[in-house]
Amino acid sequence: MASATLEPGSTRIARPTPGALDGIRVLEIGTLIAGPFAGRLLGDLGADVVKIEAPDRPDPLRTWGQAERDGHHVFWTVHARNKRCITLDLRQPRGQEVFLRLVERADVVIESFRPGTLERWNLGFEQLAARNPGIVLARVSGYGQTGPSARRPGYASVAEAVSGLRHINGFPGQAPPRLAVSLGDSLGGMFAAQGVLAALIARGRTGRGQVVDVALTESCLAVLESTVPDYDLGGVVRRPSGTRLEGVAPSNLYRSADGCWVVIAANQDSLFRRLCAAFDEPELADDARFADHVARGRNQDELDVVVAGWAASLDADALLARLDAAGVVCGRVNTVAEVVADPQFRARGMLVPHHDDRIDIDVLGPGVVPVLSATPGAVRWAGPPRPGCHNEPVYGELLGMTEPELAELTAEGVV
Repeated sequence: MASATLEPGSTRIARPTPGALDGIRVLEIGTLIAGPFAGRLLGDLGADVVKIEAPDRPDPLRTWGQAERDGHHVFWTVHARNKRCITLDLRQPRGQEVFLRLVERADVVIESFRPGTLERWNLGFEQLAARNPGIVLARVSGYGQTGPSARRPGYASVAEAVSGLRHINGFPGQAPPRLAVSLGDSLGGMFAAQGVLAALIARGRTGRGQVVDVALTESCLAVLESTVPDYDLGGVVRRPSGTRLEGVAPSNLYRSADGCWVVIAANQDSLFRRLCAAFDEPELADDARFADHVARGRNQDELDVVVAGWAASLDADALLARLDAAGVVCGRVNTVAEVVADPQFRARGMLVPHHDDRIDIDVLGPGVVPVLSATPGAVRWAGPPRPGCHNEPVYGELLGMTEPELAELTAEGVV
């Protein structure tokens, strides 16, 4: 199997472009963010991702995102990139049989329905594995496939709350805010992609696929660092700490003379010594209040006042230049406009044009992460403009369907 490439400005499949996952075919039947993000990550690395939408219910993500042109929202442009889009009604028995035929020619299925939905459609893992013992089924849901909360619906915002992630965000005494993106969904998608890759490696040894069970709540819990053992061993309930981490100093936001916010992270002993030298007060590194990590943590408030005073004496550019010269970890808090202009992101190919066929313009989007040296990923095409625009090539290529067969399924509302 070879990952397909679309010719620019066309839905016609052109010659293959090899990538790390060249030869892996993915059927994506999820909607919105978490499942489709996993599909996007695999597609970026060269997998042939076939996105399946219901004929009468396209993925709602097609209408998400704040920017739009002529009714077309560009969130879809990025999240559906490197995918071929077909339509298929999995609620109909004939649609289910067509899907199982596709499964026979696939390596991975990604779904993000509420647990039990696939089983209700007679498309559970047992049915899929009976047709293809090597199939890997990635299941992304709010709470996972088992447990007392499994059947509850779940969104990223709730997952962030239930996992404890939201509790430690924000400032003490205030309502815990959310990040202005669906972080829980993106974490779930990343863990799903990671699980798929691990399952494919295991399949190489055993010849058999398996279920990758990803819960949004657990994906958020997984990034909480030491909060659980801190509570278990010491009864510590970590609280929100605003712009800093308690006991880690100096590592905070500081305002420059021209009003910019700059992160200065010099909490390691050697870095703190460099920071003091950069501001011509090297003796401060030997002050008993700040001489080591523990002491600086105990005297964090006092130290923040000192560092804030230093930062406020210089404009942001001069401040960053001095810190960079001293080898101190630092960075400006950028707006998206500043990110787009950032020469480091540009040099690394992390801001990539996506040619959007529906509005016939290039839309800038994020590049491919991670960067692989021998088999780099690529944005081969933007999100396909219409549901089902690849019905003919995909059904013809994978299932050998003729035009009359496809026309019959279309007339019956199956595709």
